[in-house]
Amino acid sequence: MIEARTSFALVEDQDRDRTLSLLFAPPEKRGALSALYAFDIETSRVRDMVSQPLPGEIRLQWWRDLISSGAKSGSGHPIADELLEVIDRYDLPRSAFERYLEARIFDLYDDPFPTTGDFEAYAGETRSTLIMLAAMVFSKRGAERIGDVAGHAGVSSSVASVLRSLPKTRSRGQVLVPVDLLTAAGCTTEEFLSGNQAARQQAILAFCAYGRDHDTRWRSLLKSVPKPMRCAVLPASLAEFTFDAAEKAPDRIESRTAEISPLRKSWRYWRTMRG
Repeated sequence: MIEARTSFALVEDQDRDRTLSLLFAPPEKRGALSALYAFDIETSRVRDMVSQPLPGEIRLQWWRDLISSGAKSGSGHPIADELLEVIDRYDLPRSAFERYLEARIFDLYDDPFPTTGDFEAYAGETRSTLIMLAAMVFSKRGAERIGDVAGHAGVSSSVASVLRSLPKTRSRGQVLVPVDLLTAAGCTTEEFLSGNQAARQQAILAFCAYGRDHDTRWRSLLKSVPKPMRCAVLPASLAEFTFDAAEKAPDRIESRTAEISPLRKSWRYWRTMRG
């Protein structure tokens, strides 16, 4: 059994929702899931740790070189070593991590997604990939059965993440709502960043509806996924709370989602596991 204590400590400190979801996983799988989640935390926050894109790209390249090297340990980075152990133990495809890290380069720049198709491609290589990798911890061959669920859940949870992070991304001039969706909602990237509250709210509601559509799709497919493997998609099941908050108060999404109790989240996880 992989313990991954350093990874679990990071997840526990940085992501309470994932920490709660780990309680629904078999004890012998929690370490592996923690390592994957810690890797996601480490790489997704690179933008916040650098002042320019280049140092961020160098950091992501370090992860790419390490994983592609085939090493099993010895990186000098406890979280990286725990991830390498998980990759080796469960024979996880290193190419999936390569694609994930390539997609994360987008985070370092302020370029918007031109279309929803581009957004879905990004979500597919990041959040959907992570769900698939987590599913492989339960069964590498059986993970094929979660493919469509992972695809839609990755998009819906990415939308929810973008909505919750709006105060931070807008403050640094970054627009993560796809441009074609903004245009359809009658909003420009400049209006989204400025004080045009009415135009921004319309765009937020349209983006929310787009995310909810993907959320509904993956839930309709959940019965085809073996119950133990559903642990891999649990964190995505909370996206609905974000969509509810966005519809009620588009400019207070982050604070409203923070008000949701662990009990309500546990109930949502339990229902997802039950299907």
